[in-house]
Amino acid sequence: MSPQQTGSRKRKAPALEATAASSSSQGSAAAAADGDGPLPPKKQKRPAARRSLLHYLKGREVGARGRAGLPGFEGELRGYAVQKLPELLRERELALGTLNKVFASQWLNARQVVCGTKCNTLFVVDVQSGQITRIPLMRDRGPGPAAQPSCGIHAIQLNPSKTLLATGGENPNSLAVYQLPTLDPVCLGDRHGHKDWIFAIAWMSDTVAVSGSRDGTVALWRMDPDVFRGSIAWHNDAGLPVYAHIRPRDVEAIPRASTNPGNRKVRALAFSGKNQELGAVSLDGYFHLWKARSTLSRLLSIRLPYCRENVCLTYCDELSLFAVGSQSHVSFLDPRQRQQNIRPLCSREGGTGVRSLSFYQHIITVGTGQGSLLFYDIRAQKFLEERASASPPSSPGLAGRKLKLTCGRGWLNHDDLWVNYFGGIGEFPNALYTHCYNWPEMKLFVAGGPLPSGLHGNYAGLWS
Repeated sequence: MSPQQTGSRKRKAPALEATAASSSSQGSAAAAADGDGPLPPKKQKRPAARRSLLHYLKGREVGARGRAGLPGFEGELRGYAVQKLPELLRERELALGTLNKVFASQWLNARQVVCGTKCNTLFVVDVQSGQITRIPLMRDRGPGPAAQPSCGIHAIQLNPSKTLLATGGENPNSLAVYQLPTLDPVCLGDRHGHKDWIFAIAWMSDTVAVSGSRDGTVALWRMDPDVFRGSIAWHNDAGLPVYAHIRPRDVEAIPRASTNPGNRKVRALAFSGKNQELGAVSLDGYFHLWKARSTLSRLLSIRLPYCRENVCLTYCDELSLFAVGSQSHVSFLDPRQRQQNIRPLCSREGGTGVRSLSFYQHIITVGTGQGSLLFYDIRAQKFLEERASASPPSSPGLAGRKLKLTCGRGWLNHDDLWVNYFGGIGEFPNALYTHCYNWPEMKLFVAGGPLPSGLHGNYAGLWS
């Protein structure tokens, strides 16, 4: 740690909503109270279980999870809910004003989501009230290159205990760490880190994070617990919070590929806690695996089957499987298997690309550049399908078609570029650059903006 600290600009940090934070725990508290009562006699006949998602959700409200005599049933219904939830979701758009393209998002609690945009804005949106609170970005120590407005904040990640948040600084090359729930600045990795924009961040533990940059490097950062424990007490003469400046513990370069040595930009990261390994995707069409200890040691590099626009990566602990999103496909990788047994899935969205990915149990959610969400069952190796009852009786051919949620129009700036280059098209689909689930509340936050780089606009929606 450097002894120098920098003051942040004054702002009113959005504290976590006490009522919202407690709402997700009320059901479990009631369940615990129910479970503490006397157990029923062994010979008592158990009532027949009503195996439907509706009864499961109602049971969560009244604390049925804690009742004795239902071993394994909750797990069974949870898996059922994961598969049936997408077709029950309904959209409510959120107004973001004139902000430009949301690139990253994470839930802070049951009603607040933190987001980063292409216009280099970090903000918290309350999904119930729609209120937006901007968070000041941390500045580099001393003079440095000015932030480029065309870059923005591409990554936001919370550590496992949700006590720290890592994202970009005012300079998109820098790693900024905030303390939760207050969002007070803790530390900034600036001068000794990356030389180009940070595209991806992954936490390996509560105090160790890795960042991936357009300069073709991955950097390992360790946060000193004494720094963030005492950061709230640090203030300058004006009473503003101050933060420390840190340097990475290790910086490793992506190996040069003979096919495209000039395009080693690290675009996405995903961490396997089970194996303590870090996956990275570079824009030259390679997947890299690193052993994550006190330093990073590269284990292997694999040429991807689809190597155009590999911009997103996710990992499933249950299946020990990485998923990579490209221009037209999602590829699945198990680094321990020489031959991959799961065939790639085609997004079939007109070549606009896979822009965001997430795993939950056996379902992978795909956000496309065409403004749609697709859901793929990795066990069945097929997309989730619409219910037959959702199709009109006069259109039996529509039954069983692929389930697709289409997002709303959002906001688009009707500027000269939109008029002259794109001909003033009335509607333009939004690329879904980010999505994140709040499973305890059965909610999905989705955000993005127009796919062409020159267009200015945004989209955000709450699906519940």
